[in-house]
Amino acid sequence: MQTSDYKAGFIEFMVRSGVLRFGEFTLKSGRKSPYFVNTGLYKSGSQADSLGEYYARLIKDKIGGFDLIFGPAYKGIPLCVLTASALWRLYGQDCRYCFNRKEAKDHGEGGVFIGAAPTDGDRVLITEDVITAGTAVREVLPLLKSAADVTVNDMVISVNRLEKGYEGITAADEIKQSFGITVHSIVTVTEVLDYLHNREIDGSIPLDDKIKTRMEEYIGEYCDV
Repeated sequence: MQTSDYKAGFIEFMVRSGVLRFGEFTLKSGRKSPYFVNTGLYKSGSQADSLGEYYARLIKDKIGGFDLIFGPAYKGIPLCVLTASALWRLYGQDCRYCFNRKEAKDHGEGGVFIGAAPTDGDRVLITEDVITAGTAVREVLPLLKSAADVTVNDMVISVNRLEKGYEGITAADEIKQSFGITVHSIVTVTEVLDYLHNREIDGSIPLDDKIKTRMEEYIGEYCDV
């Protein structure tokens, strides 16, 4: 597989930021994964700036029209803000954005949305970090649709783990079938594996033969590739 400079740059960016890690991690599903992507570990201004640019580039490459960027609490919150900022800075595209509170505020201005609340006719673009079972989409769709007559056609994420969801297909394919939402990822787990295997990053090899074998076993058991 040929990995584009854009995808390769993002994979190395995740490694250098400590966001993409290898070892043994227990997922919410109970599965023991040999790798983990935690966007909550981005922690500097330069990292935030780069992350927004990668999301903005993915959107410009893959997404048509939309009216509102929505970030589900919690990890989607900085992603929607950084993406909107990068779209303006890089492409002059001034996008409305909003995110939700976990619990509705019952004082002051009240409500569950912060930023530009959804309005009738909005085409909503969701920003998230990774997709494993599609839980976030199932939680936020009723929230969005109860607020206004909106459509949600696209979702952008950092990494598609390609893991099978409830119906035995990938969560991304299941979301497409169930809700008509197309999931666009900057990279997939197979692209990460192919690019990083025995590749030196800043003097070390994060994905050696041993980790490659474990990842291939995991992908073979849990993923649809």
